[in-house]
Amino acid sequence: MTDLRTVSFGEAFGIWAKIGFLSFGGPAGQIALMHRILVDEKKWLSEPQFLHALNFCMLLPGPEAQQLATYSGWLLHGLKGGLAAGLMFILPGVAVMLGLSMLYAAYADLGLVEAVFFGIKAAVFAIVIEALIRISKRVMKSGALYAVAAAAFAAIFFFDVPFPLVVAAAALFGLAAARRAPWIFGDTLKAPEEEERRVNGGDHTRASPRRTFVTALVGLALWLGPVAALILFFGMGHVFAQEAVFFSKMAVITFGGAYAVLAYVAQEAVQNYGWLNPGEMLDGLGLAETTPGPLILVLQFVGYLAAHRAETGINPALAGAIGALVTVWVTFAPCFLWIFLGAPYVERLRKVATLNAAFTAITAAVVGVILNLAIWFGLHVLFGEVEEVRTGILRLWIPDTATLDPWALALSVAALVAVLRFHAGMLPALGMAAAAGVAISFL
Repeated sequence: MTDLRTVSFGEAFGIWAKIGFLSFGGPAGQIALMHRILVDEKKWLSEPQFLHALNFCMLLPGPEAQQLATYSGWLLHGLKGGLAAGLMFILPGVAVMLGLSMLYAAYADLGLVEAVFFGIKAAVFAIVIEALIRISKRVMKSGALYAVAAAAFAAIFFFDVPFPLVVAAAALFGLAAARRAPWIFGDTLKAPEEEERRVNGGDHTRASPRRTFVTALVGLALWLGPVAALILFFGMGHVFAQEAVFFSKMAVITFGGAYAVLAYVAQEAVQNYGWLNPGEMLDGLGLAETTPGPLILVLQFVGYLAAHRAETGINPALAGAIGALVTVWVTFAPCFLWIFLGAPYVERLRKVATLNAAFTAITAAVVGVILNLAIWFGLHVLFGEVEEVRTGILRLWIPDTATLDPWALALSVAALVAVLRFHAGMLPALGMAAAAGVAISFL
């Protein structure tokens, strides 16, 4: 393992930028990317560290992958490291999404962009599968943990159980098993002493009431201060103030990532506010799925269209850009706050065996969640139409086999072979897939 104290901020910043530009494929692909770079290649984080941080981020509202990046940056270089990692994770996607939103509002025709990301989706699908295999091998220490992963997958995929309930059930299982069958967790219940010295040597990892109070005060001011200013300046009836308040609420209840909250956002944005229509909401989700950054950036698309179409008295494109940036600010400012408030205490909890057992069980459940995302993502990559069918409490995703895209299938198989058999790197895999997507569009 690399001693974190020897990693320069400049070197780390370059890695955060790389992750930000390559963070395609939603949370599963993004977590896989960070695991590959931070754990396997750079060895800046150990497997227990990475999974401990991931478990904590999965418990928080907001995009877990962005918060995991923030946590990782904080571990290396404290506050500035967390800000650098978290911001670089979202800024490339924010820039791309803003440009695509402007093009969509003006032309609603993004054929070339869709062709590029058509290929990228296939590569991301392969990367997600690779991550699922790699993490499963390292995390699963017993049949009981495989059972937890299978139960989590079935609960979400077949029964649409809310994500927080899945996490809570896994945590309770871990706490109970720590007392009655601790052997199922292998050696994950206690961090090695060498790792403890290496990680906890930094002052920023030590929790203190004073630092917690200051962090909460500054974080809340940065998050809610602009919201209050918009309400006072424009009034609650103005679109900027409405967006600030609405998306601030979303930042608090978005447990389980983007998909968990999209139905509610779509209902409110389409039916109550009239900011866009259902088809446009799906278009925005499609753009968010094929751009770098967290899927929750679909909210930026909603914010842009809402302000672009409102009577603001300023240029529609400028109004849209302001609306998009307001949405991004109130969506992600709380994400940084949760990490900077909780991370010091979570690092302290790494020494508590029963809580490590709960986190290990959550990690096993996360494997099931990643499998769910991989299957969902794969179905939507390979088939043009996938229907959600409900029979009582059972929920199934049924693809229309007539809409199977042979080009998508061929690209996915080729990407899987390249990644799993020949261990292709991220950039070559994504680059070749994007080029193939453009070539296929001309055919």
